[in-house]
Amino acid sequence: MAAGGDMSDLKTELTGFTGTTLQPGDAGYDEARAVFNGLIDRKPALIARCTSAADVAAAVRFGRAEGLEISVYGGGHSVTGAAVCDQGLCIDLRGLKATSVDPAARLLRAGGGLTWGELDAATQEHGLAVTGGRVPTTGVGGLSLGSGSGWLERAFGFTCDNLVEVEVVTAAGEIVTASETENADLFWALRGGGGNFGIVTTFTLRLHPLGPIVYGGMLVYPGLRGAEVLKAYRDFTASAPDEVGSGLAFITAPHEEFVPEPARGHPAIGIICCYTGDPADGPAAYQALIDLGPAMAMVQPMPYVAVQQLIEPANPKGRLNYWTADFYSALPDEACDTLAAQATRPVSPYTQIIVVPGGGALSRVPDASMAFGSRDAAFNIHYLSMWEDPAETARNTDYTRDLAGSMKPWSTGTAYLNFLGDEGRGRVEASFGPEKFARLQQIKAVWDPDNLFHVNQNIPPAPTLPLQR
Repeated sequence: MAAGGDMSDLKTELTGFTGTTLQPGDAGYDEARAVFNGLIDRKPALIARCTSAADVAAAVRFGRAEGLEISVYGGGHSVTGAAVCDQGLCIDLRGLKATSVDPAARLLRAGGGLTWGELDAATQEHGLAVTGGRVPTTGVGGLSLGSGSGWLERAFGFTCDNLVEVEVVTAAGEIVTASETENADLFWALRGGGGNFGIVTTFTLRLHPLGPIVYGGMLVYPGLRGAEVLKAYRDFTASAPDEVGSGLAFITAPHEEFVPEPARGHPAIGIICCYTGDPADGPAAYQALIDLGPAMAMVQPMPYVAVQQLIEPANPKGRLNYWTADFYSALPDEACDTLAAQATRPVSPYTQIIVVPGGGALSRVPDASMAFGSRDAAFNIHYLSMWEDPAETARNTDYTRDLAGSMKPWSTGTAYLNFLGDEGRGRVEASFGPEKFARLQQIKAVWDPDNLFHVNQNIPPAPTLPLQR
């Protein structure tokens, strides 16, 4: 079968595939190919809906034999739309949702197609949790492999810090295990290197006691106080204990009943709170922020899963998105003034500029222990523009680029790759640094020498092969 030719019956082409397939014109095809970012409208020639690691391996071997471009659909949240490719093979993991929690060992085995909402529901049955996506529909796979930022990170580390073992389908269509003791180089690369090295079909994650009730919610301040609140938040997080999880966002107050009518539709600053200690100690932990006098203080004991759902309504699937990001070693007053001046004048009411503090458990993981680095960054800022009218695309992307550009003097030059759009190899390389990027290229040359898995923040294989499996 020639690449791009008739792929009407994958089951007859490849022994071992027990899932289903979709092609253009099939019922459900358009729904299956849709991703979070409404700017993306790609049409795979074939969607292979897998139900097992064996299905994934069969699909990989098929795609490789036919010379097809391959994408991997986990949660579909990547702003680049990496879950789908035009005229290629989309390997769909959404049927791999098996979960198994061992409460005594505090371990979770999670299928590669699971979302964070599904994972949280499974672990919270046992009063356990692991750092995960801030929007429940985010895929476990993409977030974990890109490092995994979430409200719990200062207490429990990134998701990748809690990875114990993974089951991986390689570019050769083999199923292997990777951990600290088995295929250790592959395991090192997968923790932060994204989907470059294989398709992870099962994640084993370390869990932590949390919930089901935590102290959490949101504090909301008027946009006119942007610089003041940002500086106070900067100072607050610098000395906050690890249990204080939070993030500050420049937003537009929604037209909802819980928002005072005069504030609706106007710029605002929201601070999400999620305390991982005793809920009774939560009010005191955030007292400095409460003393700032928020216009709304919606913080109280609540289910952890409710905290995880707080920003879901503001992040619906299908809106047009453009993202970028940077790490910062500090946010001096001038940086705070610069950010607040522009972030409180968005061109779209759906835009969010999210400021996430570092420190805590994140900074105590040795930088060399895995691909992901930037452990000493004080802040991670996610510039997330969303809008609905395609005619407004240039205006919104220009706004975001200009805002992020104005903050470059204070950036470290590295970025959290899950927050980046298509910004080129140089941006990817800079985010790892030359030494780590070179090692990642060497590992790529071992496990994917032909760069089969390149629909991602790509790391091309090294031209030589110094490492051996």
